[in-house]
Amino acid sequence: MSITIEGVYHNGKIELLETPNDVREGTRAVVIFMPPGAIDLREQGIDRAQAANLRARFATFAEDWESPEMSVYDNYDKEKAKLQTR
Repeated sequence: MSITIEGVYHNGKIELLETPNDVREGTRAVVIFMPPGAIDLREQGIDRAQAANLRARFATFAEDWESPEMSVYDNYDKEKAKLQTR
């Protein structure tokens, strides 16, 4: 059985946006990097009800995610590359 959970890539690691249930430590995973922009949820097997559920769950941390302090991550890869070339 496969489980799909969204995550974000930072500092060479994937930070999951939720904790998977019933997944043992050390379980193998496949990561697919998505291009920026809109994602066709139907292509991902997500219907309207599931999308509404996702929006509701993401809303719990939207205020923190959209705070001015988070803008430091807007150009994260570019800024990190600058630090590595010094």
